[in-house]
Amino acid sequence: MTEFSIIAVFFVGLLSGVHCLGMCGSIVGILTGQLPQGKTRWPFHLAYSSGRVASYTLAGALVGAVGQAGLLLRDDVPVQHLLFALSSLMLIALGLYIAGIWGLVRRIEGLGRFLWQRIQPLTRGLLPVKTPFQAFLLGTLWGWMPCGLVYSVLVTALAAGRADSGALVMLAFGLGTLPNLLLIGLFWESLRRWVQSPRVRLAAGLLVAGFGVYGMVKVGYTFYVNGWAGSCHVAA
Repeated sequence: MTEFSIIAVFFVGLLSGVHCLGMCGSIVGILTGQLPQGKTRWPFHLAYSSGRVASYTLAGALVGAVGQAGLLLRDDVPVQHLLFALSSLMLIALGLYIAGIWGLVRRIEGLGRFLWQRIQPLTRGLLPVKTPFQAFLLGTLWGWMPCGLVYSVLVTALAAGRADSGALVMLAFGLGTLPNLLLIGLFWESLRRWVQSPRVRLAAGLLVAGFGVYGMVKVGYTFYVNGWAGSCHVAA
């Protein structure tokens, strides 16, 4: 696991506000509209986002454990090297999606619908939200909602090759999304017009894609210098 991976996914989460507004903004809007009258909003939104980040971290640990499997990390089959390249390609696709140029990521969201169909009914028992603990539980469930953004970063967690490293990747990503979702929850109407600006979407998308391009260059350079023998260490 490189520090670049951690920093990259954190900034991907931070720059994904234009995506979060469309994907999670309505959910946060529902949560805001159903909050008890007279109570401070931020503890509820913080609890909700904490639950969401907890689910992301768990998912990262699970896919990281898959990446740790012996057959996946054999020295003679540099699968981890290829996964790191795939994660960089996913970041490029994600950036183009945020910029409104290419919609491949939207199709990827369909992969999680089977699981979400079984989790979504559980959220109804937590609405309306009356306590921060309920908001936390709701966040842990909504954290499994199909999202091409999350799935793209999970590929990086898979390439990490360890359960703890995969969890760290998704934790960094979740923390990156935290400011966006808190701001959306507290200033929903004020942020909507600004975040949906084509120029803002284009700038954020190109920055995210830039992380993917950098990752691809790094993979290509490592392979050029070390060949297959050193390729497995690119994401170590």
